[in-house]
This record gives sequence, structure tokens and C-alpha cells, in this order.
Amino acid sequence: MQTLDKTQVQFAQLAARLSEITDIESVSSLLHWDQATYMPAKGAIARGRQLATLKQISHEKFTDPKIGELLEDLRGYEQSLPYDSNTASLIRVARRDYDRAARVPSAFMAKLCRHQADCYEAWASAKAANNFAAVLPELEKTLELSRQYADFFPGYEHIADPLIDRSDYGMKVSILRPLFAQLRQELVPIVEAIASQPPADDSCLHQDFSEAQQLEFTRTVVERMGYDFQRGRQDITLHPFMTNFSIDDVRITTRVYKDHLDQALFSSIHEAGHALYELGNSPEFEGTLLAGGISSGVHESQSRLWENLVGRSRGFWECFYPQLQGVFLRQLGLVPTDQFYRAINKVGRSLVRTDADEVTYNLHVAIRFDLELALLVGKLAVRDLPEAWNERYKTDLGIVPANDSEGAMQDVHWYVGTIGGMFQGYTLGNLMSAQFYETAVKINPEIPVAIEQGNFTLLHDWLKQNIYQHGRKYTAVELLDRVTGSPLTIDPFVRYIRHKYGEFYVI
Repeated sequence: MQTLDKTQVQFAQLAARLSEITDIESVSSLLHWDQATYMPAKGAIARGRQLATLKQISHEKFTDPKIGELLEDLRGYEQSLPYDSNTASLIRVARRDYDRAARVPSAFMAKLCRHQADCYEAWASAKAANNFAAVLPELEKTLELSRQYADFFPGYEHIADPLIDRSDYGMKVSILRPLFAQLRQELVPIVEAIASQPPADDSCLHQDFSEAQQLEFTRTVVERMGYDFQRGRQDITLHPFMTNFSIDDVRITTRVYKDHLDQALFSSIHEAGHALYELGNSPEFEGTLLAGGISSGVHESQSRLWENLVGRSRGFWECFYPQLQGVFLRQLGLVPTDQFYRAINKVGRSLVRTDADEVTYNLHVAIRFDLELALLVGKLAVRDLPEAWNERYKTDLGIVPANDSEGAMQDVHWYVGTIGGMFQGYTLGNLMSAQFYETAVKINPEIPVAIEQGNFTLLHDWLKQNIYQHGRKYTAVELLDRVTGSPLTIDPFVRYIRHKYGEFYVI
């Protein structure tokens, strides 16, 4: 019988410990999913306690000095292996996660998790009642806890940097500010030019559509994309999301409005894009830290790629529109494909980020990014957030929310996470999606034709080979370079916007 050497034993010990932690985190994710879907309202207090307990247990196990010792002992072993080997990658990713987690006390993480559960419930009821004051104390506490978290990482350039780094490793304010500035410079003139021209008619989307039939059609679409209902399911929630409990249990949620056809449709495609990423991870990563997505930006690139570059493309609807007309013959039977295509790509100054079109979307993100920074550095008090929000929307988009539910309370992120690091991933994802898709089509020029024929295998396989299968093995910077041969740039996204919307408008 072969005897394991010391480093192999140490690696096996590390892998076993990390697998146990991954299982605990998966159970925590299951409780979060239940809270957002089927949990009875009065279960909120106990659920907050349960989540806090699990967070404390997993954090204590992960920050156990023994894991730090194993990681240090394995440093030489890691360096002796090929950089992209699974073993070296697991050690490298574990060390990065450990170094971050070890700075934060377990008691603080439990406190933060418990507060986030409480804040979510307060937000849900406050939003329904349009009463920002009801959630104000909780949001003020979120800001306090966000600052405390950042203080566990002394030496940062900006207080938001440690919070950004949690979800978008390697990104910081000094990188993101210029990126948003470049986007504003390109997008604002386009938005102004489009606003001066007759708007598209999207009335065909706002009729009486059966919610059950909408859900059935979205199921058909995401299944054709490659979403496997033997490894996932779709449910209804207030704010759509994707979550996973293993590589073979990746779930999506959506929301349905009978008079807003594109809501369920595109939120389902979006979340399925997230899910395809997780489902496409190498099976070898099951139960390890290598499973999942690299960063919020890369994850968002996959959802936005499917939602927008594919799902809002003309070719996609050459395939699916006749089927949609068949489902809703009374509503869409006399609506030409071109009219429907224009409707789902209507550009306008909207109040709600999740309803925003591709052209204005990043301006919504920029507003949130700037407000986060102002809150963190003390230039803006939480009580003044609604007013500041409204002022920025008036300045940047020329519109003002009618109430705080469609203003400062419209997104769940600050009420279930931290203030700082919550939104930049959306813009990073938009930019990366265009960069990845442009590369895919350059390598496989037949992809658009395949999409028009309802064949998504060519694109899906390319994404799986180049992005999905690698899980968290590479950083976002490394992946972009490996796949596209260049660092992150706004150029492919701007080219895409100008080409697509230049067909509709003079820009």
C-alpha cells in the first residue's frame, strides 16, 4: 500500500477542514434561500439567530490557527506545483480567503450576519409601506458595522477598498473612479441624444399576461439555454437571485407581473446566466473553495451576457418570438418582431436600476457607488440618503423618484449586506460581458447564427471551456487576460452599445 508523504497528509487535512466549512456555508445559503422564498413571516427572528450561529461556527472553523499553520506548511508544496493545477489553486485561494477572514473576529461576523437578517426584514416591510424612517435605525447600524469591518484592514487607500475587495478581489476606489468617469463621458452624450428622439413604443409589453404562462415560457427559455432543472429549480421572490448549495443544486428565482412581460422573462434569463456559471464548474471542485465564481464582476458578466448580449439580441427573438406569440396570441399576435425587438430594447430615463436599459444602467450603478463612498467617509448621513438619492437622479438622469420605495429603498443590497462594495460588480460585469462575448464571436463567428437558430450549445460550450469550468481558480484580472488577451477596458462595451443602438437612434 502506498504511503502518503507529509505534504500529502497536510493537504488532505486542509481539504477536509475546508470541505466541512463549505458544507456549513451551503446550509446557511439554504436558509437564506428559504427566507427569501417560503419562510413564514414570523420565522424571521429565529432565522436571524440561526444564520448568525452558522456564520460564527464557519468563521471560527475557517480562522482556526491550524488552517493558517497548514497553509504556511504547504507554501513550498504549492510553489513546486504548476500554478494552474487544482491543488496549487486550492491552496492559493484558501490562503487569500483565510488571510482576509482571519482579520475579522468571529463574534463580529455573527453580529453582522444577525443584523443583516434583521435589516432585511425591516427593509421588506418598510419598502412595502414606503416608510424609510422604519428602516433608518437598521441602516445606520449597517453603516457603523461596514466601517468597523473596513477598520480590520488598516493601511487601505480608501475606507471602501476592503469592502470592495470582499466581492471584487483586486479592485479598489482608485481603479473604479476613473472607470466610471470614462463611462459617464461616453454614455451621457448617448443618453442625451436618444432622449431627444421619439421613444420606442413598448405598450405591447404592458398588457394582461397570465403569470403562470409567463413562468412556463421562461422555463422553456432557460432550459434551452442549458439550465438543468434536474440540478436546480425556479421560485418566486421579492428580489430575484441565484444561489447554490452544491454544483448539482443551483437555484434561480424570479418575479412576475401580469402587466410587465419583460420582468419575469429577463430576470429569469439573468439568473439562469449566473446559474450556468456555477453548474459549469469542474465536478472536481465540488465541496471545495474552488467552486463558485471568481468575483461579483465576473459572475455578473455571465448573467448580463446571457440577458443582454444574447437575450436582447435580434437573433434570439428570431427564434423565440414566434413561440412567445403562440403563448400570448391575443396580446402579441399582431405585433411584428421588429416592434417587439424595439420594445425590449427601449432606452429611457428610468427610476429603477433593475428596469434600466443597457445604455443607462451603468449610470444607476455610478450613483450608488458615489453614495456609498459619501456615506462611508461621513460626507452623507444615512437620514439624508433619500434626499441625496433624489438629487443625484435629478442631476444624472433628469428624473426624481415619487417615493423612497422606488428611491433609496429600491435595492435590497444595503439592507442585506454592507454599505460599500455592493454595486460596482454590476458595471464590471457589463464591461466584462462585452469583452468576453466579443472574443467568443471573433473565435467562433458562427455564434450569432447559431443563436438565431435556437442553438446555444456553441456559445455555452465556449463559456464553459474558458470561464465556467475554472470556478475560482483564477483572479478576474488573470481570467480576462487568459480569455481575451487584454486587461479590462470599456471599449468593447461602448462598441456594442453604439453598434446596436445606432440601428434605432442617431447617436
